[in-house]
Amino acid sequence: MILNSSKMLFMVILISSTMITLSANNWMGMWMGLEMNLMSFIPLISKSKNKKSSQAMMTYFLTQSIGSITLLFSILMNSLVFLYPKLINELVVMMMMMSIMIKVGAAPFHFWLPEMMANLSWLECMLLMTWQKIAPLTVLNMMPKNQFLYISIILSAIMGGVGGLNQTSLRKILAYSSINHLGWMMMFMTMNVSWYKYLVIYSMLIIMVCMFMKMKNVFFINQLMTASPSVTEKITYTVLFLSLGGLPPFLGFLPKWMVIQSMINSNMYLLMVVMMLFSLLTLFYYLRMVMSFILSYSMINKWVVYKASNKFLLLVFLLINLSLPVLMALGFF
Repeated sequence: MILNSSKMLFMVILISSTMITLSANNWMGMWMGLEMNLMSFIPLISKSKNKKSSQAMMTYFLTQSIGSITLLFSILMNSLVFLYPKLINELVVMMMMMSIMIKVGAAPFHFWLPEMMANLSWLECMLLMTWQKIAPLTVLNMMPKNQFLYISIILSAIMGGVGGLNQTSLRKILAYSSINHLGWMMMFMTMNVSWYKYLVIYSMLIIMVCMFMKMKNVFFINQLMTASPSVTEKITYTVLFLSLGGLPPFLGFLPKWMVIQSMINSNMYLLMVVMMLFSLLTLFYYLRMVMSFILSYSMINKWVVYKASNKFLLLVFLLINLSLPVLMALGFF
């Protein structure tokens, strides 16, 4: 994603549209912010004479438009509440939730996300998985929670775990992982006001992963074999992926720990066990990604042109992922 003056403009609109959604005090304001967000993200992923980019733009535009139309329709249906208060109200909330789930890519409306991400560059994937989640999730948080949300949470956890098992494309794997994490995030949202902490930590990990993939210029699992990093890099990236999988004692375990604690306090044991089991599946496909690093004995293959990574950056990645005990000791969470 090359930032020229027009892309800079769309980037500013992208940021300000999210701020509009966050600070709006009515549904129409939120809808307007989401709409601006959609219209500014499309030019950011556009590339001339690139079929994949066009396909991604079209996919994103159609799914987000369906989400926006459903949201607008359900907001306008509020005027009908006085006819059948109970029926319409439940229906309106459910439709609004569906619209946001389509926008954010939660199961069962998740099918567009892996397909679209397979056509994007790493920086665009990074934007889609981090910044583009903020506004829709904030809107979802404003809604009254009903049974439909729990159905989506379970489906997101299951689809995120199972969907990535058969993939070789790293971008699709991260898309399914994102769906799984989204289930955890929505679960946290139903019980705790500080759900954004999950999003912040998850975003940090995804930014690090995407930076690594971009530096190595890899898009498929078998390319990780030829990336051939040094021992320092191997350790750093192994820790990073295990952290993203939510394994203690790494930073990625902290948000899952907070969700598990909240679920225990709310007596949701069965749901917790289901989500933890499917989270294990995501850990399995992260291990598949890391396996080529861990098991390749030689440090640097002779036939690969080795490009050294920034040592300072690696150290920062490692320290961030190992900061969980420090955060606990300082009582941040």
